[in-house]
Amino acid sequence: MHDIEPFYNWIEKYVASEDPRSPLFGAENSLTYYTNTIYGYYIHPQWDDIESETLFLKILYADYDLGFTVIEFIGEWNDALNNDIMSLKRNIVDPLVSEGIKYFILIGENVFNFHGSDDSYYEEWFEDIEEGWIAALGFRDFVLSEMRNYNLDSYINSGGNLEDIYWRTFTPKRLFALVNSLIQKRLGQ
Repeated sequence: MHDIEPFYNWIEKYVASEDPRSPLFGAENSLTYYTNTIYGYYIHPQWDDIESETLFLKILYADYDLGFTVIEFIGEWNDALNNDIMSLKRNIVDPLVSEGIKYFILIGENVFNFHGSDDSYYEEWFEDIEEGWIAALGFRDFVLSEMRNYNLDSYINSGGNLEDIYWRTFTPKRLFALVNSLIQKRLGQ
């Protein structure tokens, strides 16, 4: 796992640790020292800590004018033992929502497992972004299936044509425009 790096192609457009409106402003990540682990396996030092033992992330892009962000994850999303959704909601989502972000694109290619609990934090997140949405791209089928078992598909758009997006080939704004148009079609707008 130590060689799985966050996506770097947008780094010239956005760096969360240099954005004063980002919850990760001022975060320092080593380029050489591996300090964070998931179940004893070191992960690449460029992943950001959200105070979870099993889930790390990288805010790849945030656009406050359009109100969207793209966040990539690595690890095990474990709400049952570690209450990862609480850490994500309080440490990352709430500060972004307070800055006007209401569209969340979650990249889950490196989420290797999901363990659910109740859906109250997801419901709260959904209510906080009243006219926005949450979209999951690249999550493994069994992870999405487990999320559906906890009714999270009521709050997070996933599957279908969202799974056909090769997101790395887009600029952040074009990715947002595409995901937004697909979700608007789902909503019949």
